[in-house]
Amino acid sequence: MCGIVGYVGGRSALGIVVDGLRRLEYRGYDSAGVAIIEGDVLRSVKKAGKLANLEKELGEVELTGSTGIGHTRWATHGGPTDRNAHPHLSTDARVAVIHNGIIENFAHLRAELTAAGIEFASDTDSEVVAHLLQAALADGATDLTHAMRTVVARLEGAFTLLAVRAEEPGVVVGARRNSPLVVGRGVGENFLASDVSAFIEHTRDAVELGQDQVVTITADSIEITDFDGAASTGTDFHVDWDASAAEKGGYDWFMLKEIDEQPHALADTLRGRLTDSGEIMLDEVRLTDQDLRDVDKIFIVACGTSFNTGLVAKYAIEHWTRIPCEVELASEFRYRDPVLDRSTLVIVISQSGETMDTIMALRHAKGQKARVLAICNTNGSTIPRESDAVLYTRGGPEVAVASTKAFLTQLAACYLVGLHLAQVRGVKYADEVGAVLAELQATPDKVARLLSEMTPVRQLARDLSAAPTVLFIGRHVGYPVALEGALKLKELAYIHAEGFAAGELKHGPIALIDEGTPVICVVPSPRGRSILRDKIVSNIQEVRARGARTIVIAEEGDLDVAQFADDLIYVPATPTLLAPLMTAVPMQVLAAEIAATRGHDVDQPRNLAKSVTVE
Repeated sequence: MCGIVGYVGGRSALGIVVDGLRRLEYRGYDSAGVAIIEGDVLRSVKKAGKLANLEKELGEVELTGSTGIGHTRWATHGGPTDRNAHPHLSTDARVAVIHNGIIENFAHLRAELTAAGIEFASDTDSEVVAHLLQAALADGATDLTHAMRTVVARLEGAFTLLAVRAEEPGVVVGARRNSPLVVGRGVGENFLASDVSAFIEHTRDAVELGQDQVVTITADSIEITDFDGAASTGTDFHVDWDASAAEKGGYDWFMLKEIDEQPHALADTLRGRLTDSGEIMLDEVRLTDQDLRDVDKIFIVACGTSFNTGLVAKYAIEHWTRIPCEVELASEFRYRDPVLDRSTLVIVISQSGETMDTIMALRHAKGQKARVLAICNTNGSTIPRESDAVLYTRGGPEVAVASTKAFLTQLAACYLVGLHLAQVRGVKYADEVGAVLAELQATPDKVARLLSEMTPVRQLARDLSAAPTVLFIGRHVGYPVALEGALKLKELAYIHAEGFAAGELKHGPIALIDEGTPVICVVPSPRGRSILRDKIVSNIQEVRARGARTIVIAEEGDLDVAQFADDLIYVPATPTLLAPLMTAVPMQVLAAEIAATRGHDVDQPRNLAKSVTVE
């Protein structure tokens, strides 16, 4: 998730572009850059780090053109360095490109361009577009718009692209597939951006582009076509939010926005992970297949929400690989003197890549000669740099302290790691992995549908907002989901909440049940592992007999469970191991809505920080 902005008009482009980037910095803060057309000269400045670094660099130059594009980056391909910052230029420095998304077939395109003599200046997937545009123009494309249509026909994946060309001052061309792009319609000026917050101070009239469209803006015109060149239209709308709300996409809280972004984030995590030969592909691997075959024990090490992710992953990884797997709190790992050796694989999970407890656990594991694989959202952070292999979740920035996107994208990444290990070790064949991956790839649409049905859940949350205690129970992968649900409620609503393995209720926790105590029950699918479902139904009956208010999360079509539920939340049918991608979502919505009803700050709960960088 990167921030992009483009401008054409009668004013200086630089100030408008940089101001837009400032409003978009929440979308990425690994690096930033601009390209401005002055006369028939293209000038570009870019810098790693936060936008302030770019602004300092710009203070030493003068850019006065009225056409420009700008980018604030969330790194996916290539580390957060000056050379990998956008814009990327063609070899003749006459075309500049910025990009949000992931180009899945960039490796093939890069190899083709390299064979043609092109020398790349970065490690990114995005740079291929600049060179392809230059080639299209050299091969007869009449203008930048024509060249863009030629190039996007060759791209696979998700992308929003903006481009400018020195020979076409007063023109910015954009294109989108599976990634947002909106037009700001001004008077004598027009704008392009990844969301309306970039231009809301200048115009509130906007056009949302559809899938697979190319747009060309000048100071006085907006022309939209499909990828084949046929005339097309976008969706006009008027923005009635203020600038602060615009950054949140009209939501009251960033967390609500991030909950709704989960289908897109999940899709980005999964996109482009399968090679042509049907093998799962990680992002960075400094381990051989034989290293992975030698693994005889796995530790998953993490904190907070990431720890709950690891608890789910244990079920999947052990099932698929048949390797013993333990899950450890990073803050406890090195102090208990775990038994590690060269045949141990330690999987560390961190959204920020800077969680100090997890860093110290990683270093302890490396000191014991164990191999370390990182699952992380932040390219170039400490944990990926110090690990032997990395899988980036590509979830985009999370502004809200309580993680939502991180939980689902980390789960998806753990599933990919488990499948990769199973494949490398010969436990699963390519077609078996492909079948699981197909189920995974269906989950973004299922989550989107589930989120569209959350109105009753929000009403239920308002009903529960005065409860002094809420309990969560589950079995198998439902148990870690219960823990995550309780954690979210504690973080956001400051309510006493506990998650339990349902079978443990009768060993003590059932004493907590009073008349009316809400108990949220995660019910497994009746398909495949019906014994799990039957056992937890018995547990629901136990708490209900003692006066609990049972709130049941169950699979669509499980009609029999309704008789045991005071409140029933259905989620789309999903294989048992993948079900947490569904069942966690209503709990996120419940926690956020309860917190808001109680008058709390949903994005910045008391006493908490987004990244814990001290032990």
